[in-house]
Order: sequence, then C-alpha cells, then structure tokens
Amino acid sequence: MDHLLLTGATGLLGRYLMKDLLSRNIKLAVLVRPSRKSDAESRIEAAMQVWENLLEKKLPRPVVLSGDINRPDLGLSTNEIKWAAENCSSIIHNAASLSFVSTGRDSEPWRSNVDGTAKVLEFCQQAGITQFHHVSTAYVAGLRQGRIYENELNLGQEFANPYEESKVMAEEMIRGTDFIESLTVFRPGIIIGDSQTALTFTYHNFYAVLQLAYTIGHSMTEPNFTGKIDGSRINLNATGDERKNLVPVDWVSEVMSTIVTDPGLHGKTYHLTPRVPITTRLFRDIMEEMVGSYGLGLGVDRPQEENISDLEEMFFKHMEVYQSYWKDDPEYDSSNTQNAVPHLPCPHVDREMLTKLAEAAIAKGFNWRDPKVEKANLSPVLV
Repeated sequence: MDHLLLTGATGLLGRYLMKDLLSRNIKLAVLVRPSRKSDAESRIEAAMQVWENLLEKKLPRPVVLSGDINRPDLGLSTNEIKWAAENCSSIIHNAASLSFVSTGRDSEPWRSNVDGTAKVLEFCQQAGITQFHHVSTAYVAGLRQGRIYENELNLGQEFANPYEESKVMAEEMIRGTDFIESLTVFRPGIIIGDSQTALTFTYHNFYAVLQLAYTIGHSMTEPNFTGKIDGSRINLNATGDERKNLVPVDWVSEVMSTIVTDPGLHGKTYHLTPRVPITTRLFRDIMEEMVGSYGLGLGVDRPQEENISDLEEMFFKHMEVYQSYWKDDPEYDSSNTQNAVPHLPCPHVDREMLTKLAEAAIAKGFNWRDPKVEKANLSPVLV
C-alpha cells in the first residue's frame, strides 16, 4: 500500500489526522516545515510523543519530508522528490493560512492558500499523485444566505475577508486540473478543541477572541463591588442572534479519516458543520463568564473616541480584525456527510462544552508547548 501524504501536519487538525490515520495503520508521510528552533523530524516526534503520553499507547511514526508548500518542488531534495513519486499516490492538502487580513496579493492568506496550493498541485502532477483530498472551509460561501449545498462553490458571492476568497480560489484551482483522478473536498466550519478533553494545540478564531477579551479585560479595570469587571463600555458589534458553525476537532478528524480510508466515499464534497449552530449571544455569555465581567454589549455603537481609554482603544483595534467573525452564517446542507457517516453525528456544541474549552485554554495561558526532543530520524531512507 502506498503512503498518504499529509500537509499541515503540525496544526490542530493536522495533529489529529496524524493520530487518527496512524491509529488505523495507514502508511503516512508528512510534509513539514522546520521551525526556528527545531528541524521537521523533531517537530513531528514531539507531536507524536504528546499523543503517546495522552493515549498511553505506542503509535507508528510517519515518514517526514522536510519542506514548505511555498517553495518550488515544496522545498524537497531530489531524493525526497524521488521517494514521494515512488511511494505516494494520494494526498491530504491541509496546510493553509488562517489570516483574516491581508496587506496584498503577495502576502497571507493568498501566499499559502492560493500560491502554495498551486505549488502543491504542480508537485503532485510531477510525482504522479492523482488522489487528492483537500481541506477547504464551509466559509467559501462568503456572504451568501439561505441554504448552501455541498455541490456549490463560486456563485458570484461577496466575501467577508480575504481568507474566504483565497479558499474559493484554491478550490477552483484544484477543480480545474486535469490530472487528478479523484477529488474529495472537506469543508469544515470553525474548528475548536476536543469535544471530550478540551485539548487544543493552537488558539485561533474562538480562542483568539476569548484571549483578547480575557487579557485586555483584566487590564482595563479592577472588579467593582459586585466582584466583577464592568464591561459595558465594550461591545462585540453583533446582535446576539448571529449563528456560528463551531465543530470539535476530534469529530472533524474522525469523519475525515473515515472517508479518506474508504475509497467508496471519495470524489464528493463534504460540509463538516454542526446540526445546531451556536449564537453570538452564547459566545458573549461565555466571554463574560470567563473574563469575570458583566454588561458586554451587543449591537451597541462603540464610545466616542474622546471617551475611551488607551486599553479600550486597543481592544477595538484588535476586534476590527475579527469583525467578519460576527456575521450571520447561512444554513449548510450536509447531506453527503450524513449519508457517508450516519454513525458519526457532530457532538452538540453548547454552553457546557464551550465553558470547558475556555477554561482549558485559560489554564494553559492560551499557549501550547511541545516537549523538547533530540534530533529524530523520521525521514525516508534515501539512496
């Protein structure tokens, strides 16, 4: 059996996919970029040791290819390219930039999501990798409303941020190739931590907004006689009724792993979205509880410039980055997903789960640190 090549293996979803696929005895290769402090092999070994400690069992190791989707030939050596061509016939392209803002077409998220995808496609064509699994996003729907179907992509919709638009361009590019024999596309909602353990390795989206409120909220003022912080001068510029599609990473990974390992389920597009979205009002309530505040506004104009403090101004400036985060989501049809994995319904994201996730993130200081490992040898034997 050939190896399955995975990009984005060190991100939140990538780590879960590594664990779930290796647990199914899938022969896996991962494309990993070295960090400033660690080589690619050591980064993966550290991630695998974390899983083994958490699961209390040994796991196989993937083959590590040290490279970068933003470089020609993915930054791989001649021998690594030869190994991939001889041993890999399928790929899960999971690497992406989650940036909501951009300084231009040559910066993120365009650089990774569009140009990086183009380089991945070029590499796959040269290496003869024709089975393609692509991690897109449900938010390719942009600002559309109503019911969004899995077979729809670009209907001329407007977008809330460059991230959404870049993911549409990437998906269109992949669908426009002629060498891919089977294309399976996954479109998850907003990925949060583990529904059972609250584990997360990265702190984006839900966590980033929570961290902003928690950090600045505690810096802005001392609790008053109620024992809580008065948050009435802060608002989220949302009505409270907006729907958001949050999905636990363990569920997303389990569904993807099930579909990827069953060829009969390939060739379709899957919305990985919850049965019941949460509302921004619930999100506001969780923020109040975690920050220890009251009065966080919904749909309230921000104070006049001369009436706000420097810290409040900092809060509003940071929140501008997430302005598109509060838009109302459409209704996502997930018929393909429900038909493919009827035994894997999405866990209900409710107040209890979000509180557990928030508490775990605060306890970790919104920071995950892998263990330090000695230089590992997880690369293929190159001759």
